[in-house]
Amino acid sequence: MKIFQLFLTSFILMVLFIGSGFLLAEDSEQVEEEIMKDPIVKMHTNYGDITIMLYNDTPQHRDNFLKLVEECFYDSTLFHRVIAGFMIQGGDPDSKDSAPKKQLGAGGPGYTVPAEFRKGLIHKKGALAAARQGDQFNPQKRSSGSQFYIVVGRPWTEDELDMVEERRGFEYTDEQREIYKTLGGYPFLDRKYTVYGEVVEGLDIVDAISVVDTNPADRPLQDIIIESVEIVE
Repeated sequence: MKIFQLFLTSFILMVLFIGSGFLLAEDSEQVEEEIMKDPIVKMHTNYGDITIMLYNDTPQHRDNFLKLVEECFYDSTLFHRVIAGFMIQGGDPDSKDSAPKKQLGAGGPGYTVPAEFRKGLIHKKGALAAARQGDQFNPQKRSSGSQFYIVVGRPWTEDELDMVEERRGFEYTDEQREIYKTLGGYPFLDRKYTVYGEVVEGLDIVDAISVVDTNPADRPLQDIIIESVEIVE
């Protein structure tokens, strides 16, 4: 009888140990999933809110953007460059309280970020990407430390995408081609400028901003203000 009780106790302890092992494994998977979740930020503008997901696939750009958000770097800056059918650009600290006719686009935090080109990240409509200096002065294609743009673009035909592939020397997946044909974007920028996020809510706000009246330097005649940016999750 004692032997049986001892065996039963050992068995119960073993089951509890194994069960706790499963719980630990599940907890570990949950923590890992939370760590791998792409961060979400919300950009509050005087036109409305734009919610953006930052890609974990581009960690240096992700971390830099989050750092600037935590420092309130973007608060009160402008979308200083807007080109209909192409993109809207912001992130220049010199745009804060700038005079209406001031030329903008050269400001930044004093550093650049190494390029992080990824085959799976394309300039589809709503993509968040890093602005940068041209190849003549920046052959490594390093990104501006703060300036970014959100793609508007347009839909592309099969023939146009074939031409892009031929000129650029790479091929799109069937899924990427379908995105460009339906949602649209600007494929000529792929693997030239780092894409590191996408708009997940507020694309109508991006569209509204993209068609405002601008001066010859593409600066909106009426200021489009990034009032603040917050980290949502």
